[in-house]
Amino acid sequence: MIMCGGVGSRFWPYSRASRPKQFIDFFGTGRSLLQMSVDRLKDIVPPENIIIMTNEQYAGIVAEQLPEVAPSQILCEPARRNTAPCIAWAAHHIRNMAPNASIMVAPSDHLIMRVDEFRRCVINAFEFIEQHDAIVTMGIKPNRPETGYGYIQAGEHVSTDFCAVKTFTEKPNAELAQVFLDSGEFYWNSGMFFWSATCICNALKSYAPDVSHVFEMGEGVYGTDREQAFINEHYPSCPNISIDFAVMEKAPNVYVECVDIGWSDLGTWGSLYENSPKNIDGNVTQNCKALMYDCHDNVVAIKGDKILVASGLTDYIIADEDDALLIVPKSEEQKIKIYVNEVKAKFGDKFL
Repeated sequence: MIMCGGVGSRFWPYSRASRPKQFIDFFGTGRSLLQMSVDRLKDIVPPENIIIMTNEQYAGIVAEQLPEVAPSQILCEPARRNTAPCIAWAAHHIRNMAPNASIMVAPSDHLIMRVDEFRRCVINAFEFIEQHDAIVTMGIKPNRPETGYGYIQAGEHVSTDFCAVKTFTEKPNAELAQVFLDSGEFYWNSGMFFWSATCICNALKSYAPDVSHVFEMGEGVYGTDREQAFINEHYPSCPNISIDFAVMEKAPNVYVECVDIGWSDLGTWGSLYENSPKNIDGNVTQNCKALMYDCHDNVVAIKGDKILVASGLTDYIIADEDDALLIVPKSEEQKIKIYVNEVKAKFGDKFL
């Protein structure tokens, strides 16, 4: 299953509520992040077994970008309730169709550069959960003290690529992130998970009963023409909680597959900068016309035929989309969500 319901507010104004970042072709390849996510899995998972979880407002865009996906493979959330309810619905839906199914959960907006290695690791993880009653997360070997990611502490090796999980830590400060990096025991939490349908349903029942109960009430409706009506009625009552808090930090049978797949969650302008080709001055210009004088290490994204002329800028984000222009230092990119909230408060939803 691929989760495709986020709004990507840290990429504002390029990513807007009407067309978030997962639907954008950031690299000029002709494929959006969502399409690239599906492309990576096609040789592993039969296309008819790929489930797209999205918000109801994005169903049309998903169908437009993935014409090979049948309408029955697109499950539309009537409200945003974070990843635990999303995964719980998908697990019950899939278990109804295939009680012994193995499931991979993948976000739709990540970038993976080493695709062949990624596919090897996915097959590895499927083989592991088919042999163990296990919950598996992909852990990414860190290369810097990143404060924007969650961390997984790896414990005892249970096989070559898999370790028991000791601890999860959410977004540490810079000092702690450096300690994690230096220790060699910690991996970034990629948000990619593997489990059997039965395993995750049982885990949700044990550790997130308020989430599980909602979907247990729907036994008998999954896969029928009554499913969406049931979801529309009951889904909004789910607590807003991530799968990390609901299950991963509580279950005893959690393992991390330690991988190096050229991964980025592409969650910020800074991560886009790091993963994009740069000119001789270190500037990244995303498919736009720009004249830059004495400018260094900037990321520029401007849609349409607008021309940018800039002088004397270093380490800035310059992003223009339709009726909104963002100019902030790269060092302040974590504040963009705050700025977006202030735009909403002062000018309304029109500019989101």
